[in-house]
Amino acid sequence: MNILEHGVHIVLPYIISVLEIMGIFVVGWSAVHAFWEYLQNAFMKKHLDLQHHLATGLATGLEFKMAAEILKTVLVQDLSELMVLGAVILLRAILSILIHFEMKKPEKNLG
Repeated sequence: MNILEHGVHIVLPYIISVLEIMGIFVVGWSAVHAFWEYLQNAFMKKHLDLQHHLATGLATGLEFKMAAEILKTVLVQDLSELMVLGAVILLRAILSILIHFEMKKPEKNLG
């Protein structure tokens, strides 16, 4: 193993971890923010589009998580790891498509 490959195998897990954590924070923050908007809609009779805001946050968080999965392909050692990683990427891609489809639906009349 040359020095570049060795460096990649040392640094890449940290980059992957940071991307995973960023995705977790984006999803968590989006959920908290959407819940706050829900409370405002319910008790203060506001008409905030919390579903769109939540879907946008979920899609963004999922993109961070997918970036981490793509980088994990560099570290794959054998075919079974690649198959599991491919399945995870496929499931996250399907989720991303479903979220984007949900965001494109015409808005419901909140009033």
